[in-house]
Amino acid sequence: MLSENALKRIDREIAKYPPDQKQSAVMAALAIAQMEKGWLSTKTMEFVADYLGMPAIAVYEVATFYNMYDLAPVGKYKITVCTNLPCALSGGVHAAEYLKEKLGIGFNETTTDGKFTLKEGECMGACGDAPVLLVNNVRMCSFMQPEKIDQLLAECK
Repeated sequence: MLSENALKRIDREIAKYPPDQKQSAVMAALAIAQMEKGWLSTKTMEFVADYLGMPAIAVYEVATFYNMYDLAPVGKYKITVCTNLPCALSGGVHAAEYLKEKLGIGFNETTTDGKFTLKEGECMGACGDAPVLLVNNVRMCSFMQPEKIDQLLAECK
């Protein structure tokens, strides 16, 4: 279900924990699986559960609790906008509305060309840099006013 390379990476994560606690690597294993597959299908989550020796429902609970995991296909660029209170008060809501207008989609939607998916996120721990966007769960963009949003979108095209 996952490539040999992905399994080796998961094994490195498992090795960080005592032998009887390999399920502790579930978050890393899900992230690795998602990087390889693009999103987490039920079959992928079941495979991770079997590989870690834990119930599939426990893996599903983790995947549904954290918004960094995608349980449906997303665009090439997943843009998550922090709209938690500090960001909302510092322009997060405006940044979200601007992105919705520019992309022609709402939260949890993907553009027709499959390029962008827009998500609403919780606190990203960068309240002083608001408004904050997270691209593909790895690139944090700070102080995202319309000009900077336009620049980001142009980079992604």
